[in-house]
Amino acid sequence: MNRPSTMHRRNAVSALAALAIACAPAHAQSDAQKQLASERFTIVSPFPPGGPVDTLARMLSDGLSKRYGQPAVVENLVGAAGNIGIDKVRRAKGDGHTLLVVPAGNLTINPTLMRNFPFDIERDFVPVTMLAKAPNVLVAAPSSGIKSAQELVAMAKARPGTLSYASPGVGSGLHLAGELFKQQAGIDLLHVPYKGTAPALNDVLGGAVPLMFSNLPATLPFLKQGKLVAIGVTEARRSAAAPDIPTLAEQGIQGVTVTSWYGLMAPKGTPAAVVEQLAKDAAEVLAQPEVRERLKVQGMTDAAMTPAEFSTYIRDETAVWARIIKARNIVAE
Repeated sequence: MNRPSTMHRRNAVSALAALAIACAPAHAQSDAQKQLASERFTIVSPFPPGGPVDTLARMLSDGLSKRYGQPAVVENLVGAAGNIGIDKVRRAKGDGHTLLVVPAGNLTINPTLMRNFPFDIERDFVPVTMLAKAPNVLVAAPSSGIKSAQELVAMAKARPGTLSYASPGVGSGLHLAGELFKQQAGIDLLHVPYKGTAPALNDVLGGAVPLMFSNLPATLPFLKQGKLVAIGVTEARRSAAAPDIPTLAEQGIQGVTVTSWYGLMAPKGTPAAVVEQLAKDAAEVLAQPEVRERLKVQGMTDAAMTPAEFSTYIRDETAVWARIIKARNIVAE
């Protein structure tokens, strides 16, 4: 049997190499991507369906499922101020397949506010990225006659300790926003805590309580209908979702920058490369035009950052709220 010539062998090798290149994926998967593509995802939302935490969890689950060809299920594990869902993720295997979408307060306020807080955020979890943020807004009942921060301050100084504001509960981020506002404005307001945003907002809408700090998405429909009056947003810049509402800083109340934000966390032990990949995936999902539009409708904007940046952000904000909680002697109910 005749042996093939050297040239023929070289041609065959070249053909096989070309075929291999043609059949290879355009972008070879990294080890982290292969790990994430190996099984289904569980994304825990520790609050009920329909809210911003659930909305973000579902946006992320849809994005991860499409990217990795695996089911991504959202579990709403409600109870104990979010701690039931958080605990499930704390106990999960750190492989990138069980993730937590959680609001700021559970990471930066509750560790100081709650006696016997059951977690150590830095020890038990790995920060992945901030997902989105929404400005908070100080609103007034139309019956109060208050239309600006200056009018509010003047009224509060004329009637110290009698003008009241509602919040979703003692130690909530919106309660602390009110305490920070009082401190920076040099006034005394009466805090009226409720068990949740809905009952607090209902009483402000009904005029039973004149004021409330709320997140913009919750109040935007009522502001548009004229059922609430916007006093000012608690951000450095006006919100793209409501550009006509001035900031409190514009009205002379400095240092009241309180944003509602939502983050993505993984269990301890999750490899750094997997965490970095998840942060990139989340950023790309949030950058999609249709996702940005959905966020905008709800008064939110994407706020992706690196795991290192997010870790520093959590640590810094925890320190800020710890000082306010201790200075104002705020105790959880």
